[in-house]
Amino acid sequence: MMEEMQELESTVMELIIHAGEARSAAMQALQAARKHHWAEADEYLENASAAAREAHKIQTALIGADEGCGKIAVSLILVHAQDHLMNAMLCRDLVEELIYLHREVQELSKTQTH
Repeated sequence: MMEEMQELESTVMELIIHAGEARSAAMQALQAARKHHWAEADEYLENASAAAREAHKIQTALIGADEGCGKIAVSLILVHAQDHLMNAMLCRDLVEELIYLHREVQELSKTQTH
């Protein structure tokens, strides 16, 4: 029983780490876009997506292990991990939209100066 709890805790921490990486990469993408470093912004967005996919795989495995029967005890750290993942996914989506707007503003600026 103790080993299962430690394994679950380790899995949840891995979920938090990947979600944190996803959010961090999304914010780095936005910072790159503010400097008009588009290739760098795109690379960070891809890194954010990759980290979010890894976190989502862990989430899916946890859901599968639970089988909808409450087999996995809901702890504060598990709720915290889920919160991290959802925030990271939302952050990435919003950053993608903001980068689109940054690109659009730059293009509009170019057309107005010519």
